[in-house]
Amino acid sequence: MSDHCCQHHDEPAAQNGVANPAVLDALGQDPTTGEVVLVMFEPRPWDGGDTQLFQLQEKLNSYLSFALDGEMAEQLPQLAGRPVRISLACAEPPPEPVVSLLAKVREQIAFQGVGLTVEGLNASGGGCGEGCGCH
Repeated sequence: MSDHCCQHHDEPAAQNGVANPAVLDALGQDPTTGEVVLVMFEPRPWDGGDTQLFQLQEKLNSYLSFALDGEMAEQLPQLAGRPVRISLACAEPPPEPVVSLLAKVREQIAFQGVGLTVEGLNASGGGCGEGCGCH
């Protein structure tokens, strides 16, 4: 049995979020692109600390492992072979250290056909905005 849990939430639950790399916060499908979207929630404000950045790295590693090491295809065979995108849904635009990390990760995972986007947690709040470097 896997440590990952597929959950669908409009709002992140206490066990979800970047702070818990063992949980897949949400999984969905983009009807426009056909991508499987693995969503991670960061409801906390960015504190600029190493701990939060490390937690984000761990969560990204966990999601990539789930998508690329066969676990997703094993648990959800109907999604096997579909393109994958990881989406970070955050409460506020990420600061520079996070933007730099995401840019490096995006560049590396693109070689494996995985996308990475950043969006606002609230549908009415929109994304991080243009010019932030995280899209």
